[in-house]
Amino acid sequence: MTSLSKDSQPAVQPRSSLDKNLDRGFIWLTLLFALAVAGVLIWMTVVVGIGAIPAMLKYGVGFIFSSNWDAVNDEYGALPQLYGTLVSSIIALIFAVPIGLGVALFLSEDYLPTRIQVVIVFLVELLAAIPSVVYGLWGIAVLVPIMKAIGGQIYNLFGWIPIFGTPPSATGLGMLPAGLVLAVMVLPTIAAISRDALISLPPDLRQAAVGLGATRWEAIIKILVPAAFSGIVGAIMLALGRALGETMAVTLLIGNSNNISASILAPGSTISSLLALKFAEADGLQVSALMYSALLLFAITLLVNVLAEMLVRRVQRI
Repeated sequence: MTSLSKDSQPAVQPRSSLDKNLDRGFIWLTLLFALAVAGVLIWMTVVVGIGAIPAMLKYGVGFIFSSNWDAVNDEYGALPQLYGTLVSSIIALIFAVPIGLGVALFLSEDYLPTRIQVVIVFLVELLAAIPSVVYGLWGIAVLVPIMKAIGGQIYNLFGWIPIFGTPPSATGLGMLPAGLVLAVMVLPTIAAISRDALISLPPDLRQAAVGLGATRWEAIIKILVPAAFSGIVGAIMLALGRALGETMAVTLLIGNSNNISASILAPGSTISSLLALKFAEADGLQVSALMYSALLLFAITLLVNVLAEMLVRRVQRI
């Protein structure tokens, strides 16, 4: 074989001024879009914050720890809604995380032919495109009758446990059906992103583990999942952010009771459902109280995303 001489190598053509200007224009355009997204976020925060100022001045931090919502006497508090928002989201993650991770593992391995696997992946991702109100109607048609049928039995058998310590309502609405519907809604997010994190791993990891004598499941549990852990955590936190802010499905199923109960069978309320139900007919100080509630929800969601980013970066450094 003969090697190419230096003289025979093609010369690198210098870039024209038009190409350079196009590159600079593209950089400035993308920077403008990024700043526009940040600007919209700041704009939303300012608008909601200004609307919440009267309630913040009158109620202060006590708004977070009060459970009153009396429009006649202008007494407002968001503690039941904060509690319901967090509990319903935790219930959703308890069910969605193991199922979603299992789906991701199943679809990232070669258990099925590629054609069938692609169809299942498409169907899982399609769940994320279904409107939330459809999920709510499905919950009313499916989960609520189930809760009416077995809710009393669950209470009779496990009523000594605080989380089942209150008998279910006659309507079947409550924290548990709302959490289950949220689990179905966030499951495709967890499954899709976790699968992407798993299939993006270098194949050398699996081959090295198998070469050292590990079984398939040992390679998955001890090698692949830890290697993709940052992506899995990001998927879970993204799902948690959606669960915290979900509105219509939760409003239809949670029962919208302004009470705090340790039992997940009892009705409850969330900040999103409170806003959906009260904002249309609110006026005066109640509008400001609802803005205050929305600001709290925004702060919780922002805190979740910040913690998720910190956790992912810490895991990546390990």
